[in-house]
Amino acid sequence: MGPDAIHIDANTRLIALLGYPVGQTLSPFIHNTAFAAQGINFAFAAFPVPPERIGDGVRGLAALHFAGAGVTIPHKQAVLPYLDELSPRARAVGASNMIVRRPDGTLFGDNTDLTGFLAPLLPLTDRLRGADMAVLGAGGAARAVAYALLVTFRPKRLTLIARTSSKADMLATDLTAFDERNALEVHAFSTARAAVRGARLVVNTTPVGMYPAVDDSPWNDADDFGDDHIVYDIVYNPEETRLLNDAASRGAVTIGGLDMLVEQAAAAYVQWTGHEMPVDVVKEALRRRSEMLHR
Repeated sequence: MGPDAIHIDANTRLIALLGYPVGQTLSPFIHNTAFAAQGINFAFAAFPVPPERIGDGVRGLAALHFAGAGVTIPHKQAVLPYLDELSPRARAVGASNMIVRRPDGTLFGDNTDLTGFLAPLLPLTDRLRGADMAVLGAGGAARAVAYALLVTFRPKRLTLIARTSSKADMLATDLTAFDERNALEVHAFSTARAAVRGARLVVNTTPVGMYPAVDDSPWNDADDFGDDHIVYDIVYNPEETRLLNDAASRGAVTIGGLDMLVEQAAAAYVQWTGHEMPVDVVKEALRRRSEMLHR
């Protein structure tokens, strides 16, 4: 059963995705597949909300009695002033990727990116604990990733690499309270080669390499990777990005963004619906969808 089996009526509880753009998102497919599989009266739709209208978009959730919303690029930080309450982890990260509208109409923000991001890394804890790490990007996703790495693996060095160094400096400052080992460093891409080469884990949190620009990579020198590296790209479309292919060609362990996408969605799903997401059903539907698209 797939998302086309969803029946919408006057009692359907709606969930929005707020982003800009949203044309390539898999979130509606994921959530509507789960709703249909469980036979619950919810529906999920993506809405392209330009940055200058994000306040209107968030306020509309309460006015239109939405059950909540997912939040994606570039709005994860911008939504915060319009929310009535934040979870401790959303407050710590300074970004929210999901919103719950409570029965009284108030809006609660959480960050389930942390749960989703860590899921494929936890089996590698022995390799990652105390290791050097590098994060490409300094936006809302980078905040969640850097915070998760600091508190979970306590790296010896965590290098934030951004095209705009002031943005990375601000992120490092915001995360100082969670940096018990003084691990945080900031580099521009042009000065970060040694940090990337020396990192056990390299995480791309930028949208570079996302469909349709599949020939792009946030790190263009594949020779900087080797068999000691774990390279994690949170981009999920395509599932195998150029960055991952380059790293794999040099012997690195690679992790794509699809697991993160599904796991963060599952953590949000239970808050919106009160049901555990049927993750196996969703992953199988995604595999079938991918096979059909690539025939």
